[in-house]
Amino acid sequence: MKQPVSPFTLPIIFFAAVIGTGTILLHAPFSLSNGPISWIDALFTATSATCVTGLVVVDTGTFFSFAGQIVILALIQAGGLGIMTFTGLAFYLLRRKVSLTDRIAVGKNLLHDPSFHLGRFLLRMVVWTLIIELTGAVLLFIMAPDSFPPFSALFHAVSAFCNAGFALHATSLMAWQGHWGINMVIMLLIVAGGIGFSVLLESAGRVASYIGLLRGNNLKRFSWYSKVILQTTVSLIFFGWLSIYLAEFVGYRHDLAPLTKILSALFQSVTCRTAGFNSLDIGTMTNVSLLIMILLMFIGGASGSCAGGIKISTFRTLLAFITSQFKGRKQAVINRTAVDEQTVNRAFILVITSIIIIVFGTLVLTITEGGDAPHPAARGSFLELLFEAVSAFCMVGPSTGVTATLTNIGKVVIIFLMYVGRLGPVLFLAAIQHLRKEEYFTYPEEGMLIG
Repeated sequence: MKQPVSPFTLPIIFFAAVIGTGTILLHAPFSLSNGPISWIDALFTATSATCVTGLVVVDTGTFFSFAGQIVILALIQAGGLGIMTFTGLAFYLLRRKVSLTDRIAVGKNLLHDPSFHLGRFLLRMVVWTLIIELTGAVLLFIMAPDSFPPFSALFHAVSAFCNAGFALHATSLMAWQGHWGINMVIMLLIVAGGIGFSVLLESAGRVASYIGLLRGNNLKRFSWYSKVILQTTVSLIFFGWLSIYLAEFVGYRHDLAPLTKILSALFQSVTCRTAGFNSLDIGTMTNVSLLIMILLMFIGGASGSCAGGIKISTFRTLLAFITSQFKGRKQAVINRTAVDEQTVNRAFILVITSIIIIVFGTLVLTITEGGDAPHPAARGSFLELLFEAVSAFCMVGPSTGVTATLTNIGKVVIIFLMYVGRLGPVLFLAAIQHLRKEEYFTYPEEGMLIG
């Protein structure tokens, strides 16, 4: 009997279908306002939008018409929530039977625990997403109605919450680098979309319980997982904030006001981990800042969120393992709770695989983007290409400015990195689930000289 399509392969098919449809729509004349677009650029834009990356080869605000911008907005929203999420919700609303394997597949991508009510969770997720995005759009419109008219405000709010980083302004948010209101709204949207839907809903429930506490109700506590995600998120934001501030504003950029420097460093710390907005010119930042941003981009956001990267939980697990090795402890402990050995092994495999893919992508980009040039002539390009590869694979979006100058082969490489980065967790789960074979024997052991 022929086996049905595995639930792990459905996201691959659906994402490819959405990207293909988006490519056709963006290539159509009604989506363009500044002349024709090549098929490779249309594919690049559709992939970047669907994979909520934010890398662009043409200016979104001027090159695409209003219809084209609506197409991009729809691709961002679809990619942010996830095609499997929409599929599961459609099955639920149509009162179709959703199999256990589908529930587990969706649950492992949206929640840290696969035991949940699919339909109820999806409804809550979609409703909360729309509420947050509309609230952000209203706030942007109120604070700057001339710069953020209704559609522009909605576009940027959706782009921020979905961690896409697409902007309708050629310089992203550099024109508002000193505007605390707009920066705070965008940052809150990015963080909300990057902590994971389960943590977001749990946080919302805690706020509701706190309001109820004033009336005599009990205050719900955060789960261990949510505490780890929120604590690590705050720590990474603070680390990036301080590091970028020291790298950029100590002995450099004296033309900015003191408070603007503080705000700009904070904004870049938040956005470079999960979204592609920028309030500083990335191409003029110091090498130290770029290296810090590469590290933050590689870590990314939380599992089950709109963000990319190896995920906060993976980073925190590896950090706990390294700490335990220094302490001579057998278990990787986080907040007095040990992470199981299987999770630690998966974290190592995911990180090693991600590094291999990024190195491979950077190597190919180095060859295609001036690989025949001598080192003195290509000085500095390696860091820019590495930055581009990490930004693409981790679905972040900031660029030093090389995206629009890439060769067609280079664009294909970035498209590949974005697509694999978006589907990486799904492919990883599929490999663990279907390729792993249980061995009921052990091999003889010997010591190995290390270091």
